[in-house]
Formats: sequence, structure tokens, C-alpha cells
Amino acid sequence: MKIALVHDYLTQKGGAERVFELLCKRYPEADVFTSLYDPEQTIDLGERIVNTTFLQNIPRAAKYFRLMAPFYFPAFRALDLQEYDLIISSSTSFAKAVRKNRDARHICFCHNVTRFLWDTETYLREYGDYRYFAPLIEQVFQVMRKVDLACAQEPDLYIANSSIVARRIKNTYGKKAIVINYPIDTSKFVFSDTKEDFYLASARMISYKRLDIIVEAFNWLGWRLLISGSGPEKERLKSKALGNIEFLGHVTDTQRTQLFSKANSVIVAALEDYGLVPVEANASGTPVIAFGAGGVLDTQIPGKTGVFFKRQTPESLQAALLEAREIYWDYGNIRNHAVANFSEEAFFNKVEQVIEQACTVNTLFN
Repeated sequence: MKIALVHDYLTQKGGAERVFELLCKRYPEADVFTSLYDPEQTIDLGERIVNTTFLQNIPRAAKYFRLMAPFYFPAFRALDLQEYDLIISSSTSFAKAVRKNRDARHICFCHNVTRFLWDTETYLREYGDYRYFAPLIEQVFQVMRKVDLACAQEPDLYIANSSIVARRIKNTYGKKAIVINYPIDTSKFVFSDTKEDFYLASARMISYKRLDIIVEAFNWLGWRLLISGSGPEKERLKSKALGNIEFLGHVTDTQRTQLFSKANSVIVAALEDYGLVPVEANASGTPVIAFGAGGVLDTQIPGKTGVFFKRQTPESLQAALLEAREIYWDYGNIRNHAVANFSEEAFFNKVEQVIEQACTVNTLFN
């Protein structure tokens, strides 16, 4: 069976890219396709050949990849994947648009429906100039939504990382999805039952991650907070932060692993569709303090692996932080929970059962 692995763009290193990295390792003989590739800014694919689209030839396109939005669908439609028996796409937006031959199967790991098209205000509000161009952008997005809906019919089967994403796929695209919680590479995380006196937030600095809530809460508490990651919100957040908050910017995988293992807790304030960060924290033996909605409801056990706060407000987060201080955390049990439920082995056992059925039983595609 000839397999193609397809991802939206390899220009950053987030949760979706880490899942794609696992797929690449699982299928080492598969050919890799993406729209744009910047090996310095994304997952390590070693000597793997990465096939790109015509967008790769546009100067600085990989750096300004968000500005390429109207061109991704035609770029993926132009890819020639007719020789492949199985296409596995990893997509939050565009890769699902690839075309296959009539006898092939296309399975899409859909991390979300195209967020900037279907939740535009939330997704784009961190861009200060968005409101000035909103009428023009909305006209473009109206056209893109129609294209997105059409392209969403290409996959034969969707795999969603959580029940909330499966519902969005059904409601937006009219396609049912099988829910398989995404895994972590447990070998990359170091367990430690000795925690240091700092808290950690690890996220891209965009508005829906709600790092502003975390900054304000820690300004009030005065506790030490480290924030890793970068993005368009960085300067605004730094301007609001007091001296107990340190911005680390981009960190290496080794540094990230150490931060996760030594942090008192990892803070997540976003409404995440799934969220690998909480599971990665647990794999390091570290509890999570998270906004209690979305994917964390599938991965966290309150009082055992983490604490939820009910509202996306600094006050609600502060209350959860104080509550967490009173809990005796069994760091070994936190680690065991993550390994038992979210390992690569458990994940791929489910995935390969689905692929085997998908290639032989047509009822999965209805």
C-alpha cells in the first residue's frame, strides 16, 4: 500500500505538528506533503523528503504563512496524489482538500474545522488592524467558506481528537467523525517528583490562548510564572506583566521537557478542542490547572491530575491556583494516568483498526 501523509503547513511547532510527527514516524516509508516547509521552525523530519506546493516558491511565504490563506486550497488541489492508495491528512484547515484517485482512501485527522473561517472574531481579534479591514476580509472569507465546505467532502473518514471537535465536524461539514484521543510520545518527557517553585504556561501567543488571564492572575498573586512560546500577542502581554513573570520565547525540546518536569503546575486558560499540553504535563508528573471546558474534560481527573476553573477570568484562575496549593499531588499517579491512556501504543492500536476497516468496509464512510 502506497501512503501519502499531508499536513497544512510545516512552518511552526504546535500540537497539530507534533501529532503529524508521530504519524511520520509510524509510517517511515510514506511520502510527506505540505504547502510550506520551514525546517528551522517546525518538527524534525530528519532526512525525510518533504514535497511542497507552488507556495514554497513565493519569497518569505513560510514566514508570513497566515497571509497565504486564500491560496492554500488551490495549492492543495493542485497536488498530484493519484498514485497513492491511502492518504492520511492532518488538518486544521486546508490539507483535507487534496484529491485522490477513485479507488484510494482518504482519512483526515481533523484537529478542528477551519477556525478562522467559522470563528473569525475569536481567531483574528489579536491582530490589531483586523477591524479596519474586516469588511473586505469578510467578503473573502464568505467565498472561502464555500470552498472549505466543498473541500471538506473530500475525506472518506474523519478522525477527531475529542467529542467537541467531532460535533463541530458534524455541524459544520455534515460529516461524522470517529473520536480517538491524540497521543504523546512518552519517551520525550522526563518524570520528576521534585517540583520547583514556579508555574508554567506553554502556548502560542495568540488571543484565544487567553494568556492575558494568566498574566493578570499572577500579577495579583506575585508567584513566579514562566511563559514559553511566541506570537503576535507577545509584546502586549509583556507590557502588562510584572517582575515575577518571565517570557522565555521559543525553547528547545530539551528545555521544554525540563520545564514541564520541574514546574509546580502547568496553566492552560484556553478553551482547547483537545490540547496536548495538559497530557504532556501529566506525562512529566505535573498537575494541570485548566479552564474546565473542551478537551481537558476528556483528559483530566479533578483533584487527581489537575484542577479546573469555571470561568475565563483572573479571579476564577486565582481561586483554582489557591485550591491546587491545598492538594497533595501524587506525581507518580499523574504520570501513570497519562501513559496508560494517551500513549502512542494505545493510539495507534485504535488508528490501525480504523484504517483496516476503512480500507475494507464501506459503511464507515456513510
